[in-house]
Amino acid sequence: MPAHAVVLGAGMAGLLAARVLSETFDRVTVLDRDTLPDGAEPRRGVPQGPFPHALLPRGRQILDDLFPDLVDGLLRDGATEGSVERFRFLLAGTRFARFSEGGSLLAGRPLLEAHVRAAVGALPGVTILDRRTVLGLVADRGRITGVQVDPGGTVAADLVVDASGRTSRTDVWLEDLGFPVSPGESVRVEVAYTCGRFRLRDDALDGDHVVLVSGVPGNSRSGAVFPVEGGEHLVSLSGTFGEHAPTELDGFHRYAATLPFPDIADALGGAELREPLRTMRFVENRRRRPDTVDGPRGLLLVGDALCSVNPVYGQGMTMAALQAEELRRILARNPDPHPRGTHRRLMRATAAGWDNAVGADSVDPRVEVHHGRADRLIGRWVARVQRAAGTDPVVARAFIQVTGLVDPPQTLLRPGFVVRVLRATRRDGAPRVTAPPMVSTGSGT
Repeated sequence: MPAHAVVLGAGMAGLLAARVLSETFDRVTVLDRDTLPDGAEPRRGVPQGPFPHALLPRGRQILDDLFPDLVDGLLRDGATEGSVERFRFLLAGTRFARFSEGGSLLAGRPLLEAHVRAAVGALPGVTILDRRTVLGLVADRGRITGVQVDPGGTVAADLVVDASGRTSRTDVWLEDLGFPVSPGESVRVEVAYTCGRFRLRDDALDGDHVVLVSGVPGNSRSGAVFPVEGGEHLVSLSGTFGEHAPTELDGFHRYAATLPFPDIADALGGAELREPLRTMRFVENRRRRPDTVDGPRGLLLVGDALCSVNPVYGQGMTMAALQAEELRRILARNPDPHPRGTHRRLMRATAAGWDNAVGADSVDPRVEVHHGRADRLIGRWVARVQRAAGTDPVVARAFIQVTGLVDPPQTLLRPGFVVRVLRATRRDGAPRVTAPPMVSTGSGT
């Protein structure tokens, strides 16, 4: 068994990587520059922590496998089990039919991360060190052999896993050491989302757990309502290319009224704001392509350091879980895997998440994506599936299983499913909007 693995970053991607590394390495050290809280508190290194986060069905499955007792602890501390029957999907202008199979774990990001961090830190041989700044990589004879840390000097490692997020400096460090730097791939979306924590009226959601509203052609504004601990809800409103919900409460309400469906605006009626509204910005979907160059052994990238997508779709934590699951398989066969082939498999594990995000973003004509004929055909088919989901609960469930990264996209092309969609859209009577008017919110939109 190899002696030592070092993980850069104690976010969800780093913690999940450390969990699977602990099965192969004698020791695993996780380094983070933040002061890590003892409990479920937001921290500087995860500025998006107070915003809504979703652990999609596939991510929940993987966490159950890696941490069998995790969910029980989360439920004791205020997380809830949400039945998908009580999720209100208002997507692509269609109010989806309800279906009953499936569910999701609903918890704030700080609570979920605190429980995962405690579970990983309790593993034999795993050490989590905060207030450690990584200054660079160390190499010898063509492979990465450790990292330079302040404080601490050189930390030797048989494998370094970079889970430091979108701001990873691995490209700079590799170039300094004379190694090839992988090309990047990006799709500019310029998303801004404003979020607040509210106490809603008891009847605000009519018994539902979650409300999700996506944009439509002509109106890219979207929103979400998620329950969190203490009987409160996070409400997030999003826009693109200069449109954003104000951080002033009246403007926030006015912006909610411009979404394609009125459900979130209605739910906010009479709500009490519990924490200040704040805005986050996300410029582009971006992924590095270390699968295309012969990089040094001893270094792997995971999480947002490898592939980062529009957070509006809530895929980030589940994509990190999929990478951890694939890394587990790889290390079980070879504890010193070739980096190019390993990254190819990690990219493949999250390809559906990338395609889902870029495909949804590209509905907005301001998003510049090259579409071949096949892409255009698939886009039109997905739009038809979404229309059918308004009247057929089987179609609705299949679509959510794909976007929840449980089933592969090919599910939507199976002959029996195609027939079902065609029949549903011929008798289409689903509540749907196309390009609802937007009005000024009086705050830079």
